[in-house]
Amino acid sequence: MRQVGALGLGGIVVAAGLAATTLVGPAVADPLPGGTGPSPLASDARTRAGTVADLKPRLVDKPIPFGHKRKRQMGFYSKRHYGHRASRLRSPRVIVEHYTDGPSMLSAWWTMANNTKNLGERPGVCTHFIVDTDGRIYRVVPLSLRCRHTIGLNHTAVGIEHVGSSDRQVMRNDRQRRASMRLTLWLMAKFDIPVRNVIGHGESLLSPLRTEAYPSWKCLTHTDFSHRTMRRYRDRLRDRAHAQGVRAGPRPAWVDIGC
Repeated sequence: MRQVGALGLGGIVVAAGLAATTLVGPAVADPLPGGTGPSPLASDARTRAGTVADLKPRLVDKPIPFGHKRKRQMGFYSKRHYGHRASRLRSPRVIVEHYTDGPSMLSAWWTMANNTKNLGERPGVCTHFIVDTDGRIYRVVPLSLRCRHTIGLNHTAVGIEHVGSSDRQVMRNDRQRRASMRLTLWLMAKFDIPVRNVIGHGESLLSPLRTEAYPSWKCLTHTDFSHRTMRRYRDRLRDRAHAQGVRAGPRPAWVDIGC
């Protein structure tokens, strides 16, 4: 979410040329036609549930205030920008990676908690998770709620913030990088999100899932993480997905929206 100061709220550029712990429960075994054993579908569901549970990283709960007022603000924001009023995040299809461009986890947390206007609107910015430099993963917003972290994708995206001043810094920190990938892989398994829809904030204009009702916001994005860094990130993530039996899916199919 590359921002000026903590979370870089002013770091927007116009592109040119371009509950979290809820696990999937065991399925009820349906009898096979003409038999008494479980169906392949039920077996696959149990396998996936087991994978999700096995992949879940240790999460430290540190929720920001997100009461009725902020939920209403998110609902009206969604109405303005996506055409429907909603504050709940249902069946997310995208995971967006950010870095804070700030000095610490707490500076990022307070920026989110303060609910300050961004681009003249509320709610303020937030992500669902913050990955600290020591590899600790903080859950700051429930996965059932929308967070304002990526223009055009907040209605369908989970946001992950990484404490750091550059994507290079994050990727060179072994503990932080491993924690990031484990968290992302768990979210992929939990919501059946393919690797192609794991993107950096700097790639948001290329996503075919992006939608934005404000013409003046059409080409607004940030620069974190870069396209180059995310290609390496996705390659590593794909290898991990194959090793853990998580669906990786096809390679990204980018779009050109004329920015």
